[in-house]
Amino acid sequence: MALKIGFIGSGIMGRPMALNLMKGGHKLWVYARRAEALQPLIAAGAIACTSPAQVAEQADVIFTIVSDTPDVEQVIFGDKGIVNGVRAGAIIVDMSTISPAATVAFAQRLAALGIDMLDAPVSGGESGAINAALSIMVGGKAEVFERIRPLFACMGKNIVHIGGNGAGQVAKACNQIVVSVTIEAVAEALTFARKNNVDPARVREALLGGSAGSKILEVHGKRMLENNFTPGFKIGLHRKDMRIVMEAAQQSGAAVPAAALVSQHLNSMVGPGESELDSSAVVKVLERLSGISGKW
Repeated sequence: MALKIGFIGSGIMGRPMALNLMKGGHKLWVYARRAEALQPLIAAGAIACTSPAQVAEQADVIFTIVSDTPDVEQVIFGDKGIVNGVRAGAIIVDMSTISPAATVAFAQRLAALGIDMLDAPVSGGESGAINAALSIMVGGKAEVFERIRPLFACMGKNIVHIGGNGAGQVAKACNQIVVSVTIEAVAEALTFARKNNVDPARVREALLGGSAGSKILEVHGKRMLENNFTPGFKIGLHRKDMRIVMEAAQQSGAAVPAAALVSQHLNSMVGPGESELDSSAVVKVLERLSGISGKW
């Protein structure tokens, strides 16, 4: 049965995710801070709303995917937030990447109002969002997850219930640790080859066929070789995600030294105005440290 769905957030990830829900036969009520961002959704048949509360008044399930923890709090609990219009029995599904601890607190506040929440951050980038091939990491009650699973299937292929509220955000933090440290490793390897007067393209070709092969070596390594840093995932957002990792590590006492190093490299790119570049541009930091130019 088609559900009435609310969708809040129409950025590089949210827009194609919402379109895929509509392709699945679901009617959408949508909201974004920038009205022009909604135009592709409206053109596809979505109904624009003037606030998150108005979205909630219409929807059985409300999805949110916005930039950071304070944005999620504002969308849900603000003056015109979801809680001011939510219907009895509705479910809130936050697909943003935010603080695990804050997610648990939000879920508890909503539970006190009789509202269930899932945290369901995603991995796969813009191409995964467009192709409905995202990996979706879900925290919350198992029975609520099962009710929402068919909707997740409209947006992703690898859909895993991790555990209780906040567990999805912990899994996403783990994802970002692996991704960021691997990007750093690829950047170091290619810079090392270059510093030793060896063709980094040939090195990458050789590594792709062995144990060092990875999607990041394939995709991000190619971007480094081509000096093409058109963003798939911006440095600024990656930096935000690593801040969440470091905050959660501090709260839990987890040792994440490699993630801490990458976090500082990402921080160092803000000053030179590089936060809008793709995260593969972290290679520029290593080039500067190694005393070599940016041209391969």
